[in-house]
Amino acid sequence: MDITKIRKQTPGCDFITHLNNAGAALMPAIVADTIRNYISEEEKYGGYETADKRAAEIEQFYDYASSLLHCKPQNIAFTTNATDSYNKALSSIPFKQDDIILTTTNDYPSNMIAFLSLEKRLGVKVILVRNTETGEIDLEDLESKLQRHSARLLSVTHVPTSSGLVQPVEKIGDVVKKHDCIYLLDACQSLGQMDVNAESTGADFISGTFRKFLRGPRGAGLLYASDKALNKGLEPLFPDLHGADWVDTNHYKARTDARRFEYWEMAYALMMGSSQSLAYLLSLGIHNIEQRNKMLIHKLRTGLADIPAVKLLDRGQHQCAIVTFQLKGLPEHSAKQYFRDKGINVYTTPKSAAVIDFGEKGIDWVVRVSPHYYNTESEIDLLLEAVKAV
Repeated sequence: MDITKIRKQTPGCDFITHLNNAGAALMPAIVADTIRNYISEEEKYGGYETADKRAAEIEQFYDYASSLLHCKPQNIAFTTNATDSYNKALSSIPFKQDDIILTTTNDYPSNMIAFLSLEKRLGVKVILVRNTETGEIDLEDLESKLQRHSARLLSVTHVPTSSGLVQPVEKIGDVVKKHDCIYLLDACQSLGQMDVNAESTGADFISGTFRKFLRGPRGAGLLYASDKALNKGLEPLFPDLHGADWVDTNHYKARTDARRFEYWEMAYALMMGSSQSLAYLLSLGIHNIEQRNKMLIHKLRTGLADIPAVKLLDRGQHQCAIVTFQLKGLPEHSAKQYFRDKGINVYTTPKSAAVIDFGEKGIDWVVRVSPHYYNTESEIDLLLEAVKAV
């Protein structure tokens, strides 16, 4: 990849060293310009009319997203964010009292809160699958619990928000397919930094967001619904006139494709921007992005490991473009600002985002650094020097 060209196409690189891509990445200029231009057109000609005029371009979103996930356009829905995607999928599952939800100790905090809400409202039960020594889900324990509990749902977060751990999602899928259990995969931190093949994962649903490693706008997400999930008739708890047809006074009929999970009112400007972020990524090639990220992360982890005041905290046989660590001498309330004062964006993750994981590690918060392919080795050096200066 031509990193110099990519950085010229990313105006934010002129203003900041941005190492918070797991939060919200810097958008390429073409993404932001597309959003502004679409809103300007709505301003001049009307929202409905602009959507009608740009209908063919709007449809390209589904083509790009399906290329990203190696699936068909009919398996894709546009949403407002990863949690919206996840909760719409979750709402489609016909839970009954005493149904079992299996999940990991590293599931996304919003997902865990949703499970606890279901536990309170419907009487379902949440059971954690044990980890291996390196932190990933224990596949033998997963198999055992699937057999013992006849679980209704398995939820897995591909990459947690709180560490660089990568779950073996395809191996998990191989285990789940032997059981009558819905497999819901949260890929909000993995899409855009690694290849996610929907069919290979075996997942029934995959949720994602655009603001992170896909380098799209905030307020935009996607949901993958497999043919299996669609053919089983799984649909959101509250569909609307876009996701379903009201066929007579007492009946409605859901759409046959994943757009049953969409609502009629959508932020088309953000959808168009998301399409551009996908087109941009696809033009670079996800495998090229993966290889460059591995280089940047190796440099970052190696450099941090040589600093005595740093304690690296990531687990996993395979680690991704998220690095978490403790830094002696820097309190949580001032950590982000310390780096911002040096022109560097990083983030901190509190225990409330990873209650179980941080409890096991005996920590209350971490510094989270998440480079992406448009970052440079000199920016990694700048971060390391700032850490040493503490």
